[in-house]
Amino acid sequence: MGVELAAGGWAVLIAGAAIAGWIDAVIGGGGLVLIPLIMAVIPQLAPVTALASNKLAAVTGTASAAFTLVRTVRPPAKLLALYVPVALTCSGLGALVASAIDKDVMRPLIIVLMLLVGVFVVFKPGFGTGSSAELPAGWRRWASIGAVAVIAGYDGIFGPGTGMFLIMAFTAVLSQNFLTSAAMAKVVNTATNLGALIVFILGGHMWWTLGIVLGVANVLGAQIGARTVLGGGTRLIRYALLTLVVVMSLYLTWQQLGSA
Repeated sequence: MGVELAAGGWAVLIAGAAIAGWIDAVIGGGGLVLIPLIMAVIPQLAPVTALASNKLAAVTGTASAAFTLVRTVRPPAKLLALYVPVALTCSGLGALVASAIDKDVMRPLIIVLMLLVGVFVVFKPGFGTGSSAELPAGWRRWASIGAVAVIAGYDGIFGPGTGMFLIMAFTAVLSQNFLTSAAMAKVVNTATNLGALIVFILGGHMWWTLGIVLGVANVLGAQIGARTVLGGGTRLIRYALLTLVVVMSLYLTWQQLGSA
């Protein structure tokens, strides 16, 4: 990429990638940390290259967390087999049309959706405490597949809050607990990240050295985060979700005001 980075810069990015991996594993939103950090440490780097490098880190870290959570929580494998191809395809399609979508139009909608999520979780204390899901039939199966398709497309186009939206969708449609939904969300989010990553790679936007180094650090943080989730259970995910709603709503509002 023709960009030189001092040892101090590498240290900051590696630490940031580890923190982002922990955040992604717990609830999602690690890109809010890593993407601005990459742009701040390497301001001469093309934004699309920063996004591509973040996606490579996110794929490795999220896949690592997914493996740890699924091995313990064991969500329905047949259901995940339905979701993964849909997520991969729709996120790739979303990434292809991302340049045609006005982000300034999307931000207010996402802010409203996030606030609605927060209000719903606060006033429904029993939400996310149900039993683990079995393989759903009828409308639940198709509704969950449709939700995955829409959220995966959103991840390819815009992205913030994808993990949170997946957790909410799985919990609501499948009537299961947050922990099972989080495990499923990590698997599906790995596929959505991979779909967008493939588009970035084919476009020649990847700085492999940066992406791989950040990916290794992201895996370390993700493993710690996955164990944090397993230790804290549904209560931790509930609080993390509400925290993410507040942080991301403020962050997107700041972006919207800055672009006005």
